[in-house]
Order: sequence, then structure tokens, then C-alpha cells
Amino acid sequence: MRLFSQSTPSETETRTRILQAAQRLFARRGYDGTTTRDLAQEAGVAEGTLFRHFANKKAILVEVATQGWVELLTDLLTELSEMGSYKAVAQVMRRRMLNFHKNADMMRVCFMEAQFHTDLRERIQQEVVDKMMDVAEAFFQTAMDRGVYRRMDPKVIARVFLGMFAIAGFSQETIMEPDASPAAIQAMAEGLADIFLNGVLANNQTELHS
Repeated sequence: MRLFSQSTPSETETRTRILQAAQRLFARRGYDGTTTRDLAQEAGVAEGTLFRHFANKKAILVEVATQGWVELLTDLLTELSEMGSYKAVAQVMRRRMLNFHKNADMMRVCFMEAQFHTDLRERIQQEVVDKMMDVAEAFFQTAMDRGVYRRMDPKVIARVFLGMFAIAGFSQETIMEPDASPAAIQAMAEGLADIFLNGVLANNQTELHS
């Protein structure tokens, strides 16, 4: 007689396990190189269980990427709200770089697969990127109203910042060595922030010449 019954994972836990497994496999093998059988084996569930939670493999991809972008958006909003001043951009960039490994698989999936799947790209654009743009634009508009930033199109500033935000996230695989030291990461963060806040022209160069 069994005295203790082993508890079964909840539906939410199973769904989470599937998404985590998909994130790992899509990042390593790509969407096309991963089968639903692979996903089920990696998640430790029956293949039929996948389709109880998701209509098809594409639905899993869309959920992984969208959920990942939502996490990025939440992190960004938190960092913007906690900035000690409008000049504390380097702190945001540095945290993005230091947190890269935690989000590496998700970011690979987002950036790698979105270019090949129009429906995924459109959903990310509508549900996440547009919201990120709106929040960043409002943030920089406030900075201009307070006289911290010079007057210019806040939408342009927001796009530049979000572009740098993405670069900071990928920096350790693109513009820095994978084993970069904290000091090197800090230096890169400060360099990005300096360019964002001050531009690249010398102080006496006030006009652009064609």
C-alpha cells in the first residue's frame, strides 16, 4: 500500500516547462531544426501534452518570443523608473550587459526567428515594441520638459535609446569578448551612455557639414 502519493505538476508548471525547453532548443538548434518530439523530450512530457497546451509548434515559438520581450519591457520600465537622474544611462546599460547570460537564449530566439516569421514579428511589434516606444518617448519628453535634454523629436531619442538597449543586451556576444571583466563591461556601458548623452562631435563642432 502506497502511503505517499507523488504529486503531479500543475498545468501551469507543465506549460512553463514546455516554454523553457522550447527556449533552450530554439536558441541552440533554431525553430526549423527542432521537432515537437524534441520539445517533448526536453520538457519531459508526452508529445500529446504539447498540443494540449499549444495549437502547434509555431504557437510555442510565438509564446516564447512574446513572453521574452515582455520580460525585457518590464526590466526596462523598472530601470527607467529607478534611474537616479536622467543622466544615469550608464547604469541601465551596465545592468543590461551583466544580465545578458540570464536572457541569452530568449534573446537569440527573439532576434533570430523574428526575421523569418512575419506573424511573430508583427505580434512582437504590436504587443511589445510599440509599448516600449511609447514609454521611452514619454520618459524623454519629460526630460526635455525639465530642461535636462535639449529639444528634439522624442520619438527619435526613444528609437536611439532602445537601439542601444538592444546592443547592450547582446554586447557580450557581438562587441565584447564573452569573458569580459566587470571593468570592461562598465567601460563599454559608460562609452555607450557618453555617446547617447553627448554625441561624438567635439564641443566646438556645433553644425553638421555635408
